[in-house]
Amino acid sequence: METTSVDLGFLEPCEPWLLTNKFFRSKVGGKPAWLELKNLPKPEELLCGQCNEPLGFLCQVYAPIEEKNNSFHRTLYVFVCFTAACNQSPTQDAKTMKVLRSQLPRQNAFYEYDPPDETTESPAVKSPVQLCVVCGCRGPKLCSRCKAVNYCSAAHQRLDWKATHKSICSEEGTISSSNPEDATNSLLLPQFEIVTEAEEYEPKAKLSEEENAKRQMEELARLQRKGKAGALADLPEAELDKYSADQVEDKTFDKFKARIAADPDQVLRYERGGKPLWLSPIVPKAVPPCVRCNGPRVYEFQIMPQLLNSLNNDRLDWGTLVCYTCEASCDIEGYVEEFIFRQDVLNTDTARQGVGQ
Repeated sequence: METTSVDLGFLEPCEPWLLTNKFFRSKVGGKPAWLELKNLPKPEELLCGQCNEPLGFLCQVYAPIEEKNNSFHRTLYVFVCFTAACNQSPTQDAKTMKVLRSQLPRQNAFYEYDPPDETTESPAVKSPVQLCVVCGCRGPKLCSRCKAVNYCSAAHQRLDWKATHKSICSEEGTISSSNPEDATNSLLLPQFEIVTEAEEYEPKAKLSEEENAKRQMEELARLQRKGKAGALADLPEAELDKYSADQVEDKTFDKFKARIAADPDQVLRYERGGKPLWLSPIVPKAVPPCVRCNGPRVYEFQIMPQLLNSLNNDRLDWGTLVCYTCEASCDIEGYVEEFIFRQDVLNTDTARQGVGQ
């Protein structure tokens, strides 16, 4: 086995208080543990580009660059649309998912300079910005009746009203529940910590010319048994191209499965400046530059299809989500959108079963 430069992420149960912002951990589900607490994204910046509904929080990856003062603390947040139609038939170029970057120097206005004590339960660092009781994002809207609960949107206010708020809301400015968030927890994804470890991989030895020739003969014999070998020569060029593309896609998917076979439960692959592990040959034609500094972006991490098996949400679907970020991790105030590419496979059910279990 060889240790590679890739860090693999796995899900583990964790005490909820350890997944709050002051402990700087990577996690899936629940509400976002915001890093920079003052300049949170505006609700309109977290809407699906296809259905215009609020995006849901999927995960966050704590990825500091300690040698750079401006990014001693650094977290990347992934949001996806929870509408089934936007997952099953996303419109080309519609932003049905987004990835945001936030970073702070070690000396900052929100957190202590030294690491927190992880042996004793303590509360999160509270944001001065009001948060949506449903999703934990910026919540500028206030319940007009009790004026005690905030929301990011009318959509989430309606959800909470139907779920529980109608029965506990009071015109006297109070709510008759000790924990108004209990009823909204069902609207969030299950929460886990993402723990990482270095990938160990046994690369296959390259085939000799003789072995390659043998493989080709075996493939030709297989096609002849199916009656396809002779027919291929008579196909028009367009059909031959399609056949060739199918072969490439199969090989790409086989390579994907072989690479993750030793660690089938991985939900994250992290390698800043490395290369993604593709499911299919359909890759982005170009990665756009950073919207702040106009510098190049580099691959940083990808979310694997295995994560779908732990979310208990049939509306979500993807092959792999590949994230690119500013190579310089340039200075920002608050949050900046980076680039995320959703790669699908022709048969997603097969992909889930074949690589996720």
